[in-house]
Formats: sequence, C-alpha cells, structure tokens
Amino acid sequence: MTSESVDPDGELLWEEFHRVVNMTSEELRVWLLTDASDEETFRPGPSLGVAELGRKVLHVLGKRKVDLTDDDLATMRATIEFVEDHAGGPAEDDRRRHALMSVGHDPLRA
Repeated sequence: MTSESVDPDGELLWEEFHRVVNMTSEELRVWLLTDASDEETFRPGPSLGVAELGRKVLHVLGKRKVDLTDDDLATMRATIEFVEDHAGGPAEDDRRRHALMSVGHDPLRA
C-alpha cells in the first residue's frame, strides 16, 4: 500500500485502528518503557521486554496512511482484534487494562 491513494478497505482499517488506539504515540512509548522496566518483565536485549505488538503499533502510529505496508495493515488488524477480544470486563481490572495499554488502548478513556 505504498501508492499515493489508499484503498477503501485500508481507509476503513485506518479509521478503526485510530479509534481503537486511543493513546498518543508518546503515551504509548512511555507506557511500554515503564511497563517493560517492571522488575518482573524487564529482559536484557534489543526488545527490552517491550510487547512486540505494542512496538509495531508504535511504528504504525508514526506513519502516514499512504506509507502503510502489508505488515502495517496486519498489525492494525491484530491490534483491533486484540482490543475487541479483551474489551469486556471492568475497566478497573489492572491486569486487563495493562494488557490493553500495551497496544495503545486505555479502557478508562473508552
């Protein structure tokens, strides 16, 4: 999807992704680094223990629609699916909230 026009399915996916991801890229970046720095989750290495899907979401948030790749579209679909699968339940459930925030969705803002 690197042409200057975005297909209608890509447009809908873009809108849904940005509706579901309700944290800014800066908020997500800070959250991922903070969450990964937890004594139980921090791992040495290139990922620093940061959730892989969260890293990919952060990458997509830094792109323009016309620059999306097939991998970016897959990330957007996976993010939407993850949020939909985990959206039920009380927003105050810290474990669930932290999992959702790792992909850029804060249920307390929904």
